[in-house]
Amino acid sequence: MASTPRNSANKRLYLLGAILLLWAGVICVRLVYLQIFRYGDFEIRAQHQQQRTTEVAAKRGVVYDRAGRELAMSIAVDSVFAVPAEIPDLAGTLSLITRITKADPRELLAKCKAARTFCWVARKADAETADRIRSMNLSGIHFQKESKRFYPKRDLAAQVLGYVGMDDEGLSGVERANDEQLRGKPGRMLISVDARRKWFGSVEKQPDPGENVVLTIDEKIQYIVERELEAAMQQTHAEAGTIVVENPKTGEILALANRPTFNPNLAREITPQKLKDHAVSDVYEPGSTFKLVTIAAALEEKVTRPDEVFDCQMGSIVINGMRIRDSKPHGLLSVAGILAESSDVGAIKIALRLGEERFYKYIHAFGFGQQTGIELPGETRGLTKPLNRWSKVSIGAISMGQEIGVTPLQLAAMVSTIANDGVWVAPRIVAGTTEPRGTPQTVAFHPGAQRRVISPLTAAQMKQMMQGVVLRGTGKKAILEGYSSAGKTGTAQKVDPATRTYSRTKYVASFAGFSPINDPSITVAVILDSAVGLHQGGQVSAPVFQRVAQQVLEYLHTPHDVELPPSRQVLLAERRVKEQDIEEGSPDRLGDNLETADAGSGEVEAVASNPQPPAAFVKPAAGVAASLVVPAALRERGTASAAPEQGQGAASGGGSGSGGTGAFVGNVEAKQGPPFPAHLPSSGTVVLDVEQGGILVPSFLGKSVRSAIEMAQENGLDLDAVGNGLAREQSPAPGSHVASGSSITVKFGR
Repeated sequence: MASTPRNSANKRLYLLGAILLLWAGVICVRLVYLQIFRYGDFEIRAQHQQQRTTEVAAKRGVVYDRAGRELAMSIAVDSVFAVPAEIPDLAGTLSLITRITKADPRELLAKCKAARTFCWVARKADAETADRIRSMNLSGIHFQKESKRFYPKRDLAAQVLGYVGMDDEGLSGVERANDEQLRGKPGRMLISVDARRKWFGSVEKQPDPGENVVLTIDEKIQYIVERELEAAMQQTHAEAGTIVVENPKTGEILALANRPTFNPNLAREITPQKLKDHAVSDVYEPGSTFKLVTIAAALEEKVTRPDEVFDCQMGSIVINGMRIRDSKPHGLLSVAGILAESSDVGAIKIALRLGEERFYKYIHAFGFGQQTGIELPGETRGLTKPLNRWSKVSIGAISMGQEIGVTPLQLAAMVSTIANDGVWVAPRIVAGTTEPRGTPQTVAFHPGAQRRVISPLTAAQMKQMMQGVVLRGTGKKAILEGYSSAGKTGTAQKVDPATRTYSRTKYVASFAGFSPINDPSITVAVILDSAVGLHQGGQVSAPVFQRVAQQVLEYLHTPHDVELPPSRQVLLAERRVKEQDIEEGSPDRLGDNLETADAGSGEVEAVASNPQPPAAFVKPAAGVAASLVVPAALRERGTASAAPEQGQGAASGGGSGSGGTGAFVGNVEAKQGPPFPAHLPSSGTVVLDVEQGGILVPSFLGKSVRSAIEMAQENGLDLDAVGNGLAREQSPAPGSHVASGSSITVKFGR
């Protein structure tokens, strides 16, 4: 049956309807896909184009001192931002702003073009900058309140407090160490732009303020310390300086000052050199202050006692072919005298008797070679070699403060251990945290880790001997007014990085002590790096200790334990001392090789062959072993009598040494010579009666090689052993007198 035109028309209509229905179905499916399945993606795209969420920084917690005084706080300031879509001339507008802020206009323009809805142009601007920008009434430029860190005391305790970055993140000091507690939780602000490019903002989540931090620092003590350190830097022209004030009983750091320093309010002026906290991150050789560890360990192990007398061999000793000298010749000294006079030779002899293993045990027990755990970033452990890496001269070098690196904080903790009756307490600088309230809250301080290092008896003996350092030794400039004090001086040469040898011009001078002696309130450690001119610890650091300790004790209302002098002149007279009398060490350095050191023996011979009449004693030339200086007396041949008074007068001026041995003139031990004649004739024959000096050579005959070497070291001699077995011959012969450090040849046989 043939199709009619009507049927054909219907088919076309059905086909068209099917196509339209399919097209509508595809559109509906597409709409469902876009509106339902892709809704989230398109919403995010729209928000990205029209909205921006930015963090609103939480108000950072306040940092208080121990008395509730604000050391670091946050204040509300204006931050300036731009909405680039609202600005017709973006480059011109930003150019006007950068003329005020001194920022780079090209860098700011690139940043704003990359983010069309929001761009910071002046974060946390000062009031003057914000007012100048606001006065221009620029289109698309808006203001938002933010909190900015402010340090009301400027550079006071700068290295302790540290500083923060633009987003309030702690970058150094307590700000960094306690950043998590101080920062709080930031809020969120939503910024939206409508079709007409108008912006509006709303805070979606309010920020939670951070906790407050209470330090053990006392603002008043910190000010005293900073002022005195600055004065010392001006006087000595030192490169750097550090003072630590600690409560020895609790470990609380009452003040910690460094120079050079910085103002944390001026972040752009901060340099790495100024930022460095020398008290925890600097490592230096402590020098003679480390003799406290040597002697305390020996007393605790009962290998010596304070009144035992050691022969300091006129200030020279040889260890494994290396000579170590004192700054001046010492003969017989008690252990207390060794500490007071800072004799390297005496300290080495004590350490040799103590032994390496026991010595190393106390080095570790006093906290060296490990962090103290103080709440400051960047603390170093110091430098201590393990026992298996000690050389043959290490025990001698370490006993006088070489071959070991310590921090000023470790030094203060060690002295505090002695002051605290032998108990080491971990130093602490954060007392605790409090809730973010408007008023300061009381924080109960709990001391950190504690351990006993030495017995109370040993600590009492050390206190008495350290008092002797101040009253009779190298620390006389640390005498206080109305308070007893104890301490130890130290002078160490710095290593020259270029030559990797000890510098002859750069020294680290230190003094560490405490007061009062029987019930110590404070420990003070003073370190001055590379002082110009006078550079000994007793010369430059002890006076700083005296000024700081005197003021701090008065501020703390510490009762006087010493009767006040009748006049200030009496006190000044006690402190008055010749600078050369408080020198120490060589200073505190490992001596030259024997071959180099012996090159100066010609000077000794010249002194001996050219005596200076009519003096009864000859003072040694610089660098000459005092044991070779020859005491001489003049007498006229054939004179029947001589005036005894004259002879006694010639020896006047000699004082008793620390060990109580004989008379000393010019630091040379001597015996009373024959009396001088009443009148010396203008002509005639004069006989010079010379007493032999130097070291008496002992007999090595019959000794084994080991015994002979030990005997030579004890006598300050160098042994040249030939053969094996027992000693058969030696040169020079027993009973001869030789210079300190001379070589003795001994032949051994079976």
